[in-house]
Amino acid sequence: MDYRPQVLFVTSEMYPYSKTGGLADVMGALPLSLSRLGVSVGVITPFYGRLASSDYPLRLIYEDCPVGYPWPDTTADIFLSDYHGLPVYFIARGEYFDRRFLYCTHKGDYFDNCERFIFFCRATMEWARRLSKPPTVIHAHDWHAALVPAYLHFLRKVDPFWEQTKSVVTIHNLAFQGRFAFRLFLESGLPHTAWHSDGAEFYGDFNLLKCGISFADLVTTVSPSYAKEILTPEFGCGLEGILRRRAADLKGILNGADYQVWDPKQDKFLPGTYSLELLTGKRRCKESLFQELGLDPRMLTRPLLGFVGRLRQQKGIDLLLEIIPKLMQRNVCVVILGEGDLQFEALLLEMMENYPGRLSTRIGYTEDLAHRIQAGVDVFLMPSRYEPCGLTQMYSLRYGSLPVASAVGGLLDTIVGHPQDKSTGFIFKPIQAEAFLECIDQALALWNDKEKWRAMQVRAMRMDFSWAKAAEQYIQIYNDQGSNLSLI
Repeated sequence: MDYRPQVLFVTSEMYPYSKTGGLADVMGALPLSLSRLGVSVGVITPFYGRLASSDYPLRLIYEDCPVGYPWPDTTADIFLSDYHGLPVYFIARGEYFDRRFLYCTHKGDYFDNCERFIFFCRATMEWARRLSKPPTVIHAHDWHAALVPAYLHFLRKVDPFWEQTKSVVTIHNLAFQGRFAFRLFLESGLPHTAWHSDGAEFYGDFNLLKCGISFADLVTTVSPSYAKEILTPEFGCGLEGILRRRAADLKGILNGADYQVWDPKQDKFLPGTYSLELLTGKRRCKESLFQELGLDPRMLTRPLLGFVGRLRQQKGIDLLLEIIPKLMQRNVCVVILGEGDLQFEALLLEMMENYPGRLSTRIGYTEDLAHRIQAGVDVFLMPSRYEPCGLTQMYSLRYGSLPVASAVGGLLDTIVGHPQDKSTGFIFKPIQAEAFLECIDQALALWNDKEKWRAMQVRAMRMDFSWAKAAEQYIQIYNDQGSNLSLI
């Protein structure tokens, strides 16, 4: 195993070791895709408490790695796992990461999230410094890792070890920025020269993501459309100013889908596999899902609509809640899997009692049920108010579960909306309940035309969003930074 990676990823979660959303899926796939193209890759991520009792082969390789200012006596233990031949390093310290959830509970964020991820980023730099050869590129993801490019920016000025190392920060969701009080900047170990309006400061607060955007050599986000959207006040979440200033260094690269995991031809979670050539297994998946979720079997001949995602306004769950009574009038069934805001969870459970056998909600997230929903539904719903990339619509396309989605971000980059030529799904705007319902009605009308529906399914299932394409683009931007990976 190569302990001196050319590209070192820094992330707060990585499938299969930890996951709350799409970031974990990206980190489980992109490093492998780069490795297959000849890049030496490593990953650094926190050692969350549940890993101690997991079946993953983890071994302690370094004890008491110093973290330095502002905790000169605080150290981290480093664990290592072999992930399909790639080294994954885990930063361990119990009081920061041995918790039930990664970032928050239903009551809100952990009060010490800033300290937790300052610690993580400083420990990352200290551990990377102990690798005898510096990485060519450090690639940090989202606000939890965004201080790493800032530390690198200032360390390059004083430590020759880092002189040739470049940094990239990727924004997966600009709404989550890591915004904290100024006093926590004073504990970060960054120099006072980092505190200015084009640096770490954001309306008097310490903004970790803004800090990474300011000091990284390159900024990327997870779809071309989202890269354009975040330059505007509507989608910029207050950071459109610094993003416009970094526009020449901002690149949108569409995420990929891991077809080793998400492919109905080989999906281990399905009661029956299927392909675009032979869709009979999809019918079996629908029948099985009806039984599993307690839906009325008399409705099997009607469309089944599905939603998998966080139960938050960003994902448009409130729009779906608003139209559920009208969907019930259209004689369809709806299945929902997710967790999030307690008010939405309660409303969904209450509605399920009003429509027994027609509406099924499962609060929480299980990977196996997410797969079975993707395979068993006819129509997949994504009414997001913004969607940096989105992965579930890529999965639904591959599974022949045609998406109804809002016209934002990565949804625009992946779905060809009906009635365009070669359409693969349905796109709606404005992002309002009425437009959402109208778009669903278009899908239901086409569903009644079996020949046209089958043709759209085939086009959708042929779409290729494999990670190899994204990996090649990342290699290009690494090389454009003068990193000279010397790939064949």
